[in-house]
Amino acid sequence: MPELKLQAGALDGLTVHYLKEGRGPAVVLVHGLGGFAASWRLTTEALAGRATILAPDLPGFGRSAKPRTRYGLDFFAAALGGFLDGLGVRRVTLVGHSLGAAVALAYALAYPGRVDRLALLSGLVPGFAYELPPVYRILAVVGVGEALALCGCTAIYRAALARCFHRPRREDVEFLVRCDYAARTGWDARAAYLGTVRAIRADFEERGELFRRALRTLDVPILLIHGREDRVVPAGHCREVAAGLVRAETRWIDACGHFPQIEHAETVNAWLADFLAARPAPR
Repeated sequence: MPELKLQAGALDGLTVHYLKEGRGPAVVLVHGLGGFAASWRLTTEALAGRATILAPDLPGFGRSAKPRTRYGLDFFAAALGGFLDGLGVRRVTLVGHSLGAAVALAYALAYPGRVDRLALLSGLVPGFAYELPPVYRILAVVGVGEALALCGCTAIYRAALARCFHRPRREDVEFLVRCDYAARTGWDARAAYLGTVRAIRADFEERGELFRRALRTLDVPILLIHGREDRVVPAGHCREVAAGLVRAETRWIDACGHFPQIEHAETVNAWLADFLAARPAPR
């Protein structure tokens, strides 16, 4: 797994690990909260024949550096920009899952001339109706979150991940739990997770309306893919997001939870391949 040292202001020197497969136009896969590059393995394998697929471990996650910092959307968008600059990539298509959708949108707003199109899978987007689950509100409390983080173990992670699927398969859940387990569960990783929960909560609550208004200026094709049985980001959130975007198309999947790219990989990969191959629609 290659790594890259960022060279951009406060991000200077941070190490980002990433996966790279294929040749052609650049497509960047952005994982969500608690995610990691290899969680996109089924997508990477399917799309590598059509594009250069880049899947980074965002700072704070996977095997990448985990600095003590504010893990908000501005930080992740800047990290993504530094990552692409480091690789010499000027234009991209972004595919974001869950919180990774918000990161992808934040990057597109910050660098509008560098994004060709966006695909948002089970996307969580600031500025639209969403009720933070009680467990995340508790984790956001300083001191309480740290105490609960100490209790994390494979059984808890396994149960939490299984709930994200409509029909969980043991091999999928075990992979998401076990892959790079030590790097993803050390205290620096747990601290980064808590920091992300807290910063993102503030972003959603304090800057959501500004984010929503800014999205009306985003003039690129956007594909939304969402499971009808998603219990993490409800279908109603996706409908509201679609209505708030200028050039959005929505694809729904029945019998699907929060990981459509895993539960229904063949269908999702076919949709993504078609979306990547399409020319930008005329305005």
